[in-house]
Amino acid sequence: MRRSLFALITILGVLVAACGGGASGPKPAVIVGSTNFYEQITLGELYAQVLEANGYQVTRKFNLGNREIVQPALQSGQIDVLAEYLATLVKFLDKNAKLTTDKAATEKTLQGLLDPKGLTVLAAADATDQNGIVVTKDTATRLKLTKVSDLAAVAKDLVFGGPPECPQREFCALGLKSTYGITFKDFKALDAGGPLTVAALEGKQIDVALLFTSDPGITAKGFVLLDDDKHLQLADNIAPVVRTDLLKKDSGDIKKLLEQVSAKLSQAELGDLNKQVAIDKKDSKDVAAAWLKKQGLIK
Repeated sequence: MRRSLFALITILGVLVAACGGGASGPKPAVIVGSTNFYEQITLGELYAQVLEANGYQVTRKFNLGNREIVQPALQSGQIDVLAEYLATLVKFLDKNAKLTTDKAATEKTLQGLLDPKGLTVLAAADATDQNGIVVTKDTATRLKLTKVSDLAAVAKDLVFGGPPECPQREFCALGLKSTYGITFKDFKALDAGGPLTVAALEGKQIDVALLFTSDPGITAKGFVLLDDDKHLQLADNIAPVVRTDLLKKDSGDIKKLLEQVSAKLSQAELGDLNKQVAIDKKDSKDVAAAWLKKQGLIK
């Protein structure tokens, strides 16, 4: 009787372990993808390398193309993991979705859109790739500027530069006036966060510029990105989007590891990563490895 009972308990133990799925089984293979932009390739390397360092077999499918290509690839299982931008992805999936400047609310909205597609958004980083208001270090020091609202008192004497459509855009000049009460002395039409705007700001042809928050020129030129303290811009934080079936096969380590990357990825850190790749011409793989080691995420 005792032997039979022991055998039954042993069999039940095996069955319980088997039902645990990926938690006690081998680590699932992972395919990490990216769009065709240097920031995306570096983010893909961060995800791939932190997983590889923890025993996962990773295949890279980088430089695939734009969102119209990579999102179907993610949904169909051609790739498993992709760095995304919260508000932009919400708008891509539902043009009528109500967007917000709140990161948590945007994550919740996005997850509701991803559920039917078998995808999960993990915790987002503080880092964003969205419109940012930038000044030189000299201007920031002279006028004591740290946040966008500080401009309200001095903007009447300053020239603002950005893309030609800025005066008609709610997230540019219109929003600065309605949200912050900022009206500049003049506006200079340049480009959309490109070299013309960077050169004009550095050359003092303009005093304030609209650049993307992850623009490598901000770090390279020592510019100051002012804090969007009244939250004009939408929550376009960077977050890993992962196939839900992959997470179900796993012990929970994939989620934990990717969210550790997000937790360390500040705006300044992302700007420096982009500078190293886009301006210093370093390889994304080497830049990602050095950053992960510095953050203590790999050895």
